[in-house]
Amino acid sequence: MKTTITDQDLRKQPPHSPRERVAGFVLAMRAVDKCRASLNGKLGEYHYDCPMDNKLFSFMDITAEQFTDAVKKAKTYEDVGMWLLTHGKANTSDDIKAWSDETEADSLKNDPEKRSYFVESCHELGLDPETTTTFDWLEADDRATFGRQAARQTVRR
Repeated sequence: MKTTITDQDLRKQPPHSPRERVAGFVLAMRAVDKCRASLNGKLGEYHYDCPMDNKLFSFMDITAEQFTDAVKKAKTYEDVGMWLLTHGKANTSDDIKAWSDETEADSLKNDPEKRSYFVESCHELGLDPETTTTFDWLEADDRATFGRQAARQTVRR
């Protein structure tokens, strides 16, 4: 089953979870959402071509510009997945799975330059930085951001 790419307004809702995989790749669906939102001026506080997106781009040895061109032409997330499988660095399905599993299990606490920010942000979100993965943190931040927005909208009514 193919999943049509819909133009999301990331000022109103978060992109896909970084865990959701297309063609075996983590981060790809989220990167597609942010790319499309960027093209449509609806990126909100998100960033396209950020360090997380660049993990995918680096693994595949592609640029953000190449990915953007592919997203512009794609109708479904699976189209982008197929494009990833046929462009950039050739990887086996085992390579993709290993990279995706490792990326999903990683934590910014392991990055000396980002550790203090990550720890502080985890505490603000009520997360234990010692056991929180980067993906756990991103999902919690998405929930917190859009939970606050929903609360503000309720108060305004």
